[in-house]
Amino acid sequence: MTLKNFAGAVAVITGGASGIGLATAKALYTQGAHLVLTDINSQGLETAKQQVRQSNPSSAAQVIAVVTDVTNDAQVQILMQQAHNNLGRIDLVVTCAGLGHSGPIDQFTAEQMQTLMNVNFMGTYHCVRAALPTMRQQHGGHFVLLSSVAGKLCVPEVTAYCATKWAVRGFSAALRAELYGTGIGVTTVYPAWVDTPMVHQESQKNNWKVEVLLTPEQVASEILQAVQEDRTDLTLAPNKDIAFLLQVMKDDQERAEQLAGAAFQRRMQQLAERQTQ
Repeated sequence: MTLKNFAGAVAVITGGASGIGLATAKALYTQGAHLVLTDINSQGLETAKQQVRQSNPSSAAQVIAVVTDVTNDAQVQILMQQAHNNLGRIDLVVTCAGLGHSGPIDQFTAEQMQTLMNVNFMGTYHCVRAALPTMRQQHGGHFVLLSSVAGKLCVPEVTAYCATKWAVRGFSAALRAELYGTGIGVTTVYPAWVDTPMVHQESQKNNWKVEVLLTPEQVASEILQAVQEDRTDLTLAPNKDIAFLLQVMKDDQERAEQLAGAAFQRRMQQLAERQTQ
C-alpha cells in the first residue's frame, strides 16, 4: 500500500544527526509525521532533534531520539521495538547512516573495508530485518535505502565504497522481489555528490576536487515524492558527465569500465607530470 500521506505516519531515520537524514526528518516533520531519529553521534542527535522541532513549532507530532550503532544488530532491534512500542507502528524506514572512504585498493586495509561494509551495507540489512515483522503485521510500510551513483558506476579509488553501495543495490532489488504483493515498498536512492559532512571530510582528507551537485534538502524532497509515487529507483545525477556514464554503464558495462579506467590513468599521469615540474 503506497504511503500517500505522511501526516500521522511513523518514520525511523538512521544517520539523523546531519546531512540527508536530518533534511529528510525536517521534511517529514513539516508534513506531520512522527519521527524516531537515530545516530551514533549522541550530541549531534540531540541537536538535530531540537532543529527538527523548530522546523515546525506548531506540530503535535512526536520526535524521539535513540542513540544507535547501526552495525550492532541488537541495538537496531531495540530501536525498532522502541519505535513500535512508543508510536504503535512503523510506516517508513530511511537508512541514511553511511561512511565514505577512498584510496587505492591495495592501500585500503581489510579493517577499513570491513568498517565500510558494516555501516553502509550491514547497517541497512539490520534495519530492514528489524522493521519487517512490524510492517508484515500491519500489512504495509516502506523502506528507503540509500545507495549512491557509486552503486551504479565503476569509480577508480572509490572501489571499496562502490562495493558497499552496489551491495545495497543488489539487496534492494532482491528485497523488492521477496516482498512483492505484501504491501511493503522499497525505494533505492542513488544520489550524486551531496553537500554533507561525509563528502567534505573525505574531500579534504584526500584533496579531492569534488563538485557538490545536490543539497540534502533537494534529496529529501525527492525522497518524499518518490515514496508517495511508490518509485523503486530514485537516481539523482544533475550532471551531464555522470548522466552519460550511467547510460553507458547501463548499455555496455565493459565500455564504461574502459572509459573510467582510461580517464583515471590520464589523471594519474597529469598528476605525476605536475609533481616533476
